[in-house]
Amino acid sequence: MKGKHRSEALGGSVIPVIYLYILDTMADWEPAHVTAELHSGRFLKTPGLHYTVTRCGRTPETVTTMGGLPLTPDILVDEIHPEAGDLLLLPGAETWLDPAQQEIIDTTERLLAGGMVVGAICGATLALAQAGLLDRRSHTSNDLEALRLFCPKYKGDAYYVNEPAVTDNNLITASGLAPVDFAYHIFRRLDVMNESTLVAWYQLYTTRRPEYFYSLMQSLPDNPHTH
Repeated sequence: MKGKHRSEALGGSVIPVIYLYILDTMADWEPAHVTAELHSGRFLKTPGLHYTVTRCGRTPETVTTMGGLPLTPDILVDEIHPEAGDLLLLPGAETWLDPAQQEIIDTTERLLAGGMVVGAICGATLALAQAGLLDRRSHTSNDLEALRLFCPKYKGDAYYVNEPAVTDNNLITASGLAPVDFAYHIFRRLDVMNESTLVAWYQLYTTRRPEYFYSLMQSLPDNPHTH
């Protein structure tokens, strides 16, 4: 399956990549804010910046999301070769505690150690907890008691934070009920939005108040009303 999954922008600059791990029963909505905003680049502070989305799988076989969408990997897990600014995105699914997921867990551990930004939400946090990757990192999940119940090897109770999303260095974890907070933490960690844009974006999606839409538009670098 080896193939080109990184492209270059005009001028030869490398376009960053979202490595989206896909697996059966993937929760379609959980990574959606992240992929949509980073790929479209519509609110990013660098004009023309947009991320390439590369689907990664443990096998080349097509998977089916929870919403019934068939997704086929672009590359296999062992072909993930990150550069600065890239992101590994681990969405929730009902199949994360399957022993067959060990390869992506091992890869995640290696990439975290190498400094890559990793975002894990919902069921993906259970897999990281079971593997011991949350034992010494501040983190959250769907519920602390759920981690204890489903992840007998988990020993990170002291590092659990009862918040929708948590950032610890280059690892972002989130509850499956908090895809907006998940995206907010990722955007902040990647430093891809101006502060005023990020705040307005978050407020718009959490309060649904129209004034934040106008604040968001006025915050953009190419908006003539911001100068």
